[in-house]
Amino acid sequence: MELALLGQNSLGFLLRWAHLLAGMVWIGLLYYFNFIQGEYFKEADGGAKSDVIQKLVPNALWWFRWGAVFTFLTGIFLIHVNRLMGMGIMIGVTMGTIMFLNVWLIIWPKQKIVIASAKQVAGGGEALPGAASALAKAGLASRTNTLFSAPMLFFMASSSHLGGPIQTPIYNASAASLGVVFGLIALLELNGVFGKTGPITSVKGVIANGFALTAVLYLLVELL
Repeated sequence: MELALLGQNSLGFLLRWAHLLAGMVWIGLLYYFNFIQGEYFKEADGGAKSDVIQKLVPNALWWFRWGAVFTFLTGIFLIHVNRLMGMGIMIGVTMGTIMFLNVWLIIWPKQKIVIASAKQVAGGGEALPGAASALAKAGLASRTNTLFSAPMLFFMASSSHLGGPIQTPIYNASAASLGVVFGLIALLELNGVFGKTGPITSVKGVIANGFALTAVLYLLVELL
């Protein structure tokens, strides 16, 4: 029995370690795209920007999207092994899953169009008709993921380091708490798919709103 418990603890630790490593790759590149590359593109000339899109961006996106996959899969295994069902971890899991889907269903498909267009222009052709729209949609989804990243990490960590209502099993949480918290997340994601960047357009704006969203969600869980 002790050996079985040791094996389970070791598996849980290795999964957590792999989850953190993959998450560092994924979220680190998310911040690179939003805080560094995007700001550089505002100042770069057309030739430099085209070169980055054709050569650097595809490589960075490879690590970005597969980092998201391994973060998501190891996270699912962690929940199963450790039987995590608290309100806090479920909020984090929900936001992480949305972010993962944004990567594979919006950001990567739209960025492929942008990259193909840049290569076509570099070869002497015309830009693809949908390239500008694809870039805008990818940018909105990426900004939404950046907005979600701070509260997602906060609620993930809460599973081990915070007590109180945030540790309440999700099946025991009040209907009001579930409706308001997950409803707010859903509305923000709908804006990330169909809306505009608005107050999260700038780097300062998305950082400030990320911390504000963290505080709002935490207070909702604690008070409802």
